[in-house]
Amino acid sequence: MRWRQGRRSSNVEDRRGMGSGKRRLPGGGGLKLGGGAGIIVLLISMFLGVDLTGFLGSGSGGGAVPQLTPSSQGQSRSNDEATDFVTTMLAYNEDVWTKLFREAGQQYQPAKLVIFDGGVSSACGYTSSAAGPFYCPGDYQVYIDLNFFRELQKMGAGGDFAQAYVLAHEVGHHVQNLLGVSMAVQKRQRSVTKIEANHLSVLTELQADCYAGVWAHHAHKDNQLLEPGDLEEGMNAAARIGDDALMSRAGARVRPEAFTHGSSKQRQQWLYVGLESGDPNQCDTFGS
Repeated sequence: MRWRQGRRSSNVEDRRGMGSGKRRLPGGGGLKLGGGAGIIVLLISMFLGVDLTGFLGSGSGGGAVPQLTPSSQGQSRSNDEATDFVTTMLAYNEDVWTKLFREAGQQYQPAKLVIFDGGVSSACGYTSSAAGPFYCPGDYQVYIDLNFFRELQKMGAGGDFAQAYVLAHEVGHHVQNLLGVSMAVQKRQRSVTKIEANHLSVLTELQADCYAGVWAHHAHKDNQLLEPGDLEEGMNAAARIGDDALMSRAGARVRPEAFTHGSSKQRQQWLYVGLESGDPNQCDTFGS
């Protein structure tokens, strides 16, 4: 990707180098999109936090929730390449979605990107790095531990466009939040069965994949961002993190009724729809 010439977003908060304490969070957390919870033992969950607890028979407990508290004034990491990359990618996302919202007669409200290490507290509660990158609708923020990119490489889904796809997917959840999709899905999930709720989760995640493709379409059209091989990296990443691929990798039986993000084929399909069309209106996974 030809990303180095891009501007750096100012909507970034670096929380690395902060310690953790424990206290109860009032009122609980909320639904995290793109991230799982309580699956540290499964390294494959590092990508987009696919929650495998449903078909492995484990669960999450309650009790005290860790809350990050500053152990220092924070350490500046602005000079490392991974930080520069995600900061630049966030700016490209901001530019594309600002344009598309304006064309639709709306105003885009940028998300903030929070960079952390180890674990982080958000309006959705405390989340370990093992859950992967996620978006919290409660505070309009995307969260990522940059060490995750090394795990992505180990999974055979390396490359800068694969990493950009990760961030664009989470920003896609932010777009859903702004459009009211997230709230509508959460409301519906509370009134249906677990299998039906999982299906709604799949549709939500596939739409975020499609929005990631829409972003890449316009980012390249406006800035000649992509290079040969980038699209292949994105499609490969989508295949590697399909629910069926992750279940197989974990040695578990593939159970479509337990999917939360979609199969490899579905993720590739909807990423391609966005890439090819560049039209957010084509990302209606709920009506397809």
